[in-house]
Amino acid sequence: MSIDYASKIPNNVDLDQNRQLQRALEHWQPKYLEWWREVGPVESHSSEVYLRTAVSVDSKGWAQFGYVKMPDYRWGIFLAEREPSRKIGFGSHKGQAVFEEVPGELRSTLRRIIVTQGDTEPASVEQQRFLGGTCPSLYDLRNLYQVNVEEGRHLWAMVYLLHAHFGRDGREEGEALLERRSGDADKPRILGAFNEQTPDWLAFFMFTFLTDRDGKYQLAALAESGFDPLARSTRFMLTEEAHHLFVGETGVGRIIQRTVEAMKQHKVEAPDQVRALGVIDLPTIQRYLNFHFSVTLDLYGGEISSNASTFYAMGLKGRFDESKIDDDHVLASAEYKLLDLAGDRLVDKHVNAQLALNERLRDDYIADCQAGVDRWNKIIDKSGLPFRFKLAHKAFNRKIGTFAGARVSPDGEVVGEAKWTHHAADWLPTAEDHAFVRSLMGRVTEAGKYANWIAPPARGIDNKGVDFEYVRFA
Repeated sequence: MSIDYASKIPNNVDLDQNRQLQRALEHWQPKYLEWWREVGPVESHSSEVYLRTAVSVDSKGWAQFGYVKMPDYRWGIFLAEREPSRKIGFGSHKGQAVFEEVPGELRSTLRRIIVTQGDTEPASVEQQRFLGGTCPSLYDLRNLYQVNVEEGRHLWAMVYLLHAHFGRDGREEGEALLERRSGDADKPRILGAFNEQTPDWLAFFMFTFLTDRDGKYQLAALAESGFDPLARSTRFMLTEEAHHLFVGETGVGRIIQRTVEAMKQHKVEAPDQVRALGVIDLPTIQRYLNFHFSVTLDLYGGEISSNASTFYAMGLKGRFDESKIDDDHVLASAEYKLLDLAGDRLVDKHVNAQLALNERLRDDYIADCQAGVDRWNKIIDKSGLPFRFKLAHKAFNRKIGTFAGARVSPDGEVVGEAKWTHHAADWLPTAEDHAFVRSLMGRVTEAGKYANWIAPPARGIDNKGVDFEYVRFA
């Protein structure tokens, strides 16, 4: 399925065949560009960036690379190829044909799902808008900008669905997506993690490793949807999302690599001695991991959710890799084990599997995160150092669900307020940690040069070298 780039709005949905929809989206487009200029990446408009752009959505290859000025990037509407005879794979309507239009009884529920997903996309751009000013290399600056333009395109994907299928309500929701702002006291973004600051590159890499990974799991669940336009939109979004996860995992990995190199070279391990070398000590990286992991776990919502159960029963949102799960895909009588808090103890209990879908998705996510952390630990293994990174316990530092406000250590021990207060600085980033990391964030923009606190990548983008001029400044 090739993409029509001759249109004002690139697309593969035959937008020119629906003049009313085309006019509505062309009316929204300048407002989007105004939003981008206002809260998109600062001081980036005149630079030429070596970006990838989708040229098709088929499995044989879909992207081309070239220099683009970001305000000229061709954001558009791209849906994955339609699967003939596709059926709903779960819930009460399992086995029925997927639907192209929104039934009246599902209208408000589907709109809510799409708006919530859509709201995360511009929020990421807003959170990251100042990072270009402290980039550790042109390679990293290019990756930041690639993430930014694709988050912007993912906003387009959701706005198209709102305009195409929800009439005036959808148009109003599309306007509201440009009016909310990450961290704004009056009009914040819908989900808490998307109102947090991303003040430095360690935070950015943790965000793309952890929070964008949540995006992977949410999009994968929506890719199972019986509402086929949503499923096809999110399937292609997942193709783009994979690079964001790569940026996060390899970014943190390169920080770890540089730190252990410095530790071995200078034969030091104490955090203050490591910091004196101008690299980020491993315990600080662990505290950043603890914070961003716990904040992201909250994005999955409560452990028991009637909304998630309803979405599943209606065939609107499935599980991760739904078709690969060996059960009846209805879950009327199935159970799922989840963790509960009983006084000062964490205990297991079993609940109806349909009510525990949020927890099932969260557990799948945790297993995926653990695989990434294991790869970071292999970097340390090669150095012979004894340190190991760990994912914090799922009950640690939670603000939503069963463990909201509970005092649980990263190792899963229920602790009192006094012990929590005493150890909080050991478990979560402190003001001093943030100040130190920010002190390292000088801008490096010479091709082939990298900041002292991060190692070069193993290879470049699109088979280019690590010394390639990924960004050209005006």
